Amino acid sequence: MLQGWIQIGLTLLIVVAITPFFGRYMARVYQERSTFLDPILNPIERILYTLVGVQTKAEMTGWQYARAILYSNIVMGLLIFLIIMNQGWLPFNPTKIPAPTWDTALHTTISFITNTNQQHYSGETYLSYASQMWGLGYHMFTSAATGLAVGIAFIRGLTGRPLGNFYVDLIRSITRVLLPICIVGGIALMAAGVPETLAGPVVFPTLEDSNISQAIALGPVAHFEIIKQLGENGGGFFAINSAHPLENPNGFSNLIQIVAMLSIPTSLIYTYGLFANNTKQAWLVYGMVGVIYIVFIIITAIGEYNGNPAVNALLGSTQPNLEGKEIRFGWAQSALFAVSTTGTMCGAVNSLHDSFMPNGGFVTLSNMFLQIIWGGQGTGTAYLFAYLILAVFVTGLMVGRTPEFLGRKIEKREVVLASFLILLVHPISIMIPAGIALAFPDQLAGIRNPGFHGFAQVLYEYASAAANNGSGFEGLGDSQPSPIAIAAGAKTTATALWWNLSTCFSLLAGRYIPIIGLLLLADSMSRKPQVPFTVGTLRTDTGLFTGVTAGVILILGALTFFPVLAFGPIGEAFWIAKGIG
Repeated sequence: MLQGWIQIGLTLLIVVAITPFFGRYMARVYQERSTFLDPILNPIERILYTLVGVQTKAEMTGWQYARAILYSNIVMGLLIFLIIMNQGWLPFNPTKIPAPTWDTALHTTISFITNTNQQHYSGETYLSYASQMWGLGYHMFTSAATGLAVGIAFIRGLTGRPLGNFYVDLIRSITRVLLPICIVGGIALMAAGVPETLAGPVVFPTLEDSNISQAIALGPVAHFEIIKQLGENGGGFFAINSAHPLENPNGFSNLIQIVAMLSIPTSLIYTYGLFANNTKQAWLVYGMVGVIYIVFIIITAIGEYNGNPAVNALLGSTQPNLEGKEIRFGWAQSALFAVSTTGTMCGAVNSLHDSFMPNGGFVTLSNMFLQIIWGGQGTGTAYLFAYLILAVFVTGLMVGRTPEFLGRKIEKREVVLASFLILLVHPISIMIPAGIALAFPDQLAGIRNPGFHGFAQVLYEYASAAANNGSGFEGLGDSQPSPIAIAAGAKTTATALWWNLSTCFSLLAGRYIPIIGLLLLADSMSRKPQVPFTVGTLRTDTGLFTGVTAGVILILGALTFFPVLAFGPIGEAFWIAKGIG
């Protein structure tokens, strides 16, 4: 037990140590100050700006920034859809996989352009290397860079600066943040044993019977894996994601992946502190989120370490819950990975979340409901400070002070936008399609587990889509037969069609409506005059206010989502405790 907690503690210490250095670097990048990469990247970026026709000094309003995101994402979405639907005759397809069904291709396209990477398919049997590299891999960079751009634009607006230019932020996010780290991280993963090859599967006789052959899928995995984690994409090259020994072979590769998925969202809070010239507030917010994150890790890890009471009764001793887990990671690293991947909206998995005890189900769902522990790529930081704006408003009302944040008044427009983003869009994106699916459990949902767990599976799928997370509880009929099986005569299913199309609603609503709202909120804040601090000003860089903010976050989350959690993991926990399941 002690060894597992030490592993968790050391991993978190590494993340905390990285934060100020990486946060300071990103601040320099987005403030267009000099960095050590300038001699290499300045000429490359000038060429890219010329080719794209970007006027680097042209500032955008909130609506202009949002339109640039929407237009570019539509074009990129068409590109990935065409690549997937034509993979049968494109090169780099050693296993000759034909195109998947149109609904699978559409869902995959929308899932990857929204930085969700929810997968209703198995990578090695559905997609060619060309689709994985040119289609999905390309969008892993652009979707992550889009989220980073939104986060930086929001920070600029919040601190009274113009929002910037989306195309400049997009290019700089790729060239100066994502790509350099991916080059180093990809090499490190190859050294750890992750393959990077265009060769086809390796076929060899099995140990049980030399007359029976087994095919081991390979591919250009290492470079795909590092941007999957760093960009909080989460989509696996193989079906079982980071539980696959060729995606995540050992403890070293697992450490790289956890640190990669946590590094940007944690460091962006420090970047905000540098933009606001208030690192004290940044560390307070960092500590607030960090405490909730650690509590969630403890809740999940205790549940997995103590195991299932029903199983323990049969064994006559307390044993960790290792169902759905890789032994090389065990209960501790599985719990840490699960909380981190749902907290950062990465969605990669090194164990089966469906097999976690109710503690883990409660935490992973809560992470996706709140979206700020640590939150999505860039957008999570923006969500976090939208909560701070609500906390300022609520606290100002309670103590009779004018609500202000960073010297700018919080008025009706800001409160309406923040409330709309946090209290309306996200719940609607989850509850409406989940309610429809649960009304027709056999015809639409294809639920394979009864009771509370089956309810949680449906809820998780839509929460994952709306939060742009992409992980799943599984146990649902959400996958069409593989393209090869369909070519051999297999029939498509109505439940998979429903899941592919209905989650598209949650994917799009959960991504683009909040982005537009966050940009409008940032634009509104950037245009407000700064008022001087007085004795009546409510300071937001104190421990007391930070504690109030934590309370506002948890209370709003509980008021919004506690009823469905009660019908899911909470109900399942009582069910197991009574010895029913």
